[in-house]
Amino acid sequence: MFSKTPQSTRPSGKGNRAGAGFSVLGTDIVIGGDLIGATELHVDGTVNGDINCASLVQGEASEVTGTVVADSARVGGTIKGSITAATLVILKTATIEGDVTYGALTIENGARVDGKFTHEVGEPKLVLAGGTEAA
Repeated sequence: MFSKTPQSTRPSGKGNRAGAGFSVLGTDIVIGGDLIGATELHVDGTVNGDINCASLVQGEASEVTGTVVADSARVGGTIKGSITAATLVILKTATIEGDVTYGALTIENGARVDGKFTHEVGEPKLVLAGGTEAA
């Protein structure tokens, strides 16, 4: 009613995920709960919960306490929990306290990992809200 944006150009929120490029959680954001996304998620803040997304980019100052599942992940901060990714890059600034399951793996000199590495062929399943698997 008071919107300056015409109704026809405003996002509906339904079926709009495929067109979204990425979501960003800034350094001042603290999330207490699980995050599920079908696109790229860039996390610079703190997440106390599980992350399940197509692609994760984690900044150096970021901390995740929970399980991470992604098709691809670039980890630069701290993860306290297991991580599963078809393609995983662990940067020299990263600290992982948990098991790592990967398809393809790159680790920069200086990264810290305290956990078991398991090579797994195939891509992890992205699970959307309600427990349904994404195609």
